[in-house]
Amino acid sequence: MTVLESDQPTTAVGLALPHHDGSDLYVLERPDEPGGKATIRVRVPASSGVERVFLRYIGDGEPRAVAAERDEETGAETWWRASFPVTKQRAHYRWLLDGEDGYTWVTGAGLLANDVGDGSDFILPLDRGGPEWHLESVAYEIFPDRFARAGAASSADLPEWAVARPWDALPEGRGRNTPREWFGGDLPGIEQHLDHIARLGANVIYMTPIFPAGSTHRYDASSFDVIDPLLGGDEAFDSLVTAARAKGMRLVGDLTLNHCGSGHEWFREGRAYPHTSEHGFFYWDDEAYAPLDYAAWYGVPSLPKLNWADAELRRRMFGVVGRWLERGLDGWRIDVANMTARLGAYDENHEVARLTREAAEAACDEPLVLAEHGHDFRPDVPGDGWHGAMNYAGFLRPVWMWLRRPDLPERVELAFGDLPVPFALRSGRETVEAMQVFRSAVPWQSIAHSWTLLDSHDVARFRTIAGSRERQLVGVGLQMTTPGVPMIFAGDEIGLEGEWGEDARRTMPWDAIDTWDGPLFEEYSALVALRRSSDALARGGIRYVHVSDDAIAYLRESRSERLLCLAARAAHDPIVVPFGQLETLYGGDASDGVLPADGPAFHVWRING
Repeated sequence: MTVLESDQPTTAVGLALPHHDGSDLYVLERPDEPGGKATIRVRVPASSGVERVFLRYIGDGEPRAVAAERDEETGAETWWRASFPVTKQRAHYRWLLDGEDGYTWVTGAGLLANDVGDGSDFILPLDRGGPEWHLESVAYEIFPDRFARAGAASSADLPEWAVARPWDALPEGRGRNTPREWFGGDLPGIEQHLDHIARLGANVIYMTPIFPAGSTHRYDASSFDVIDPLLGGDEAFDSLVTAARAKGMRLVGDLTLNHCGSGHEWFREGRAYPHTSEHGFFYWDDEAYAPLDYAAWYGVPSLPKLNWADAELRRRMFGVVGRWLERGLDGWRIDVANMTARLGAYDENHEVARLTREAAEAACDEPLVLAEHGHDFRPDVPGDGWHGAMNYAGFLRPVWMWLRRPDLPERVELAFGDLPVPFALRSGRETVEAMQVFRSAVPWQSIAHSWTLLDSHDVARFRTIAGSRERQLVGVGLQMTTPGVPMIFAGDEIGLEGEWGEDARRTMPWDAIDTWDGPLFEEYSALVALRRSSDALARGGIRYVHVSDDAIAYLRESRSERLLCLAARAAHDPIVVPFGQLETLYGGDASDGVLPADGPAFHVWRING
């Protein structure tokens, strides 16, 4: 791994390391189709003693090397440039640096002195990635039943399964009523509070499912053809689309391709009549899936798994994908995308991802198709399917382990992929290494279009994990300045807490603004504004400057802008950087080239000159 720590913790050690990533600062040209050439660069500090540079790529299954040429030189560093043929949709490459002390590799996992397998190579896909508007966005997640209610439905309208709850009550959380609790949030309620989202600065609203279902989480859809009447129905959806457009906001829906609900007309028809087309939409076997006679998500009876080997199912589901994009959505977050089209030996996940994206692109201009993925998403985002993933593994978990309160109660659940042992409190070095690992072997545009999140409706609230406003804001700073698109779960910005997923689905206290953390909201708004105004944060690469136990400093660089960021979980030794003109964008002053040593704290400076 890259050596980031130093015996001299006050120096900017990372600036002395060679660096490459897949951002436009380093990838100068790429062909549009196989058969062309790509031209890329690597940055090599003069102090590294490198004399020769080679680009190593895989061509026709065989490793090949191209000598790089000097492209730009300053007194401090040399940019080396090389071109190579791209014969497939995805090119794998790394850099070989040769000097007096032998050779080292620059790979997606960092600077390595030892020989490694190709799994850590950089990946250059010919595909250009997701929509441009997404790169400049901050997403805001809404769980419709708990956000705001405008009275689209009353207790008298409720189906038998629903249990009405007062708006100011806490969710029961764990029990028979967990999926049944109905607080009454609806789409008109969202529309009435668009100004709150606008004040925060977010411009993309991601809504968890809004189709009819047998629960308030609505992942057990009973139809994909209409909007749930409990949320206001199709008319409320159309009105929300119009209102959001008027405020320059986009809407992303939540679609489950892995399963539907046991109340869905397809499932009821297929189960009752084995000779119908719908019977082929599911997996049936009395013995294999006992005590059920069909496959279901984690064996939950209400969530029968869809069989993507069936051509008619594909036709209908891709029709759903396109229909609601044509009606006003700008994209989809795909629920349990990692499990979709996978069962036993059958695995067509990548093909379904690719075809889903094609269906979306046929329906509207620049749609987003993003995967929910709770663990290692790297194999599932090769560049031509899902545009990106919810980055639990490579962002949320490392940040939680670095910023978690030391006295975190054992009852707090610690996110997807929970280990059978408690999460450790990690150092800054371990945190950065984890982030680097999960960015390796992934096309850069897939990282840029993945959601950096601190929590969601499925996990504990980050405020509960961090334990204080100050530590929460360090996490928010990282979220807004790390490669990827930030996603905020509604209520994070006012300090809502929650010890596990259902507990985190608390209602927004619109009638109790005195309970809000007002200073937190103001800081959130400032960081969101910074993220949305910066080309370097939207499109730039990342280069770590200094990493120690309690401080992480890094550069975000594009062709037009350079930012220096510092996240500190505690007070630390001052860090000296060789930048003479640092303009404070957030946090404290560093005009003398010495970064503040306070903590918990977050700072951002623009490097001028």
